[in-house]
Amino acid sequence: MPAIRPAAVAGMFYPDNPAVLRQTLADLLANAPAADAPHAPKALIVPHAGYIYSGAVAASAYARLAELRGRISRVVLLGPTHRVYVRGLALPGVERFATPLGEIQLDREAMQGIADLPQVTTSTAAHQMEHSLEVQLPFLQQVLGDFLLLPLAVGEATADEVAAVLEQVWGGDETLIVISSDLSHFLPDALARKVDGATVDAILALDPHLSHEQACGATPVNGLLLAARRHGLHPMALDVRNSSDTAGDPEQVVGYAAFAFTAAASPGKSRKVEADQAEAEKGASLLTLARAEIAKQFWAHLPVPSAQPWMAEPGASFVTLTRQGELRGCIGTLEAHRPLGLDVRENALAAAFRDPRFMPLARAEYDDVRV
Repeated sequence: MPAIRPAAVAGMFYPDNPAVLRQTLADLLANAPAADAPHAPKALIVPHAGYIYSGAVAASAYARLAELRGRISRVVLLGPTHRVYVRGLALPGVERFATPLGEIQLDREAMQGIADLPQVTTSTAAHQMEHSLEVQLPFLQQVLGDFLLLPLAVGEATADEVAAVLEQVWGGDETLIVISSDLSHFLPDALARKVDGATVDAILALDPHLSHEQACGATPVNGLLLAARRHGLHPMALDVRNSSDTAGDPEQVVGYAAFAFTAAASPGKSRKVEADQAEAEKGASLLTLARAEIAKQFWAHLPVPSAQPWMAEPGASFVTLTRQGELRGCIGTLEAHRPLGLDVRENALAAAFRDPRFMPLARAEYDDVRV
């Protein structure tokens, strides 16, 4: 078993020169928005593209750790596998990870504690070239200094399996959980913003049903959302962008977002946080309503959210369908002229079966369609 997992993407995703890397990180963190909540985050969701693309978004989360140096002594880091198939969650089979800023000791006791779980395996290959974990490490070294690391490369697993592992290593204030994930991939800018907006709403509603079209790290994100529900964490969106905002082609963008999860809402912001979460929950309910309306046409019966007074109020909506990352239908109303719940149901049917740009949705396509 090799003792060290060396840096694999230094010089590609981020600078390999230590001095340049430190300055790059310092600049990104200095330009991050000031934290407006006094509660330390228990968990973060951060993107994992090259720093030129998503470094500023990631920095908006890591800047919140500035006052926690010396208090956080362990980081549990989960990210999706991009190169090697893994069933479950893979430990790396090494003792240390290295970056241009130095070596990070792994938490061997914690790794031993979860190694016997049926969904946990060991795969040096899964970690060898995996960038989703590595790009987080220089940020963590810059803001926290010394800490123990528990890295898990997440492959094919359920949200419950991920949540069960998180429960084992949840710890107290000394433990930070970091989930590495980008959002949608290679959609045109306007469509990506709609898709990513729905994903952000789902995360804020702690809805653990994200698809991999919405987020490449959907599996670890869904696991965190389940755990966050159980522990009463409050999510906050810190920054949402895509690659066209930084250095990318607007015809094919990748979405990025950063979130912090805290144990309590800020007293000064509690009403706003509660209002934001209530709006996110409404959005998640409307997505469920739209999916269920389409499913009924194929004699499938999905759970329908209970009727709420706000659904009976006049409202306007757009319903967008995608299939394998491509637009499959989009119909909406610009002005409120009927109850919002009815508007969503009618627009869902129109997007699926009456968008003149597409053939009516077929049953064979249904399972691949995202609303």
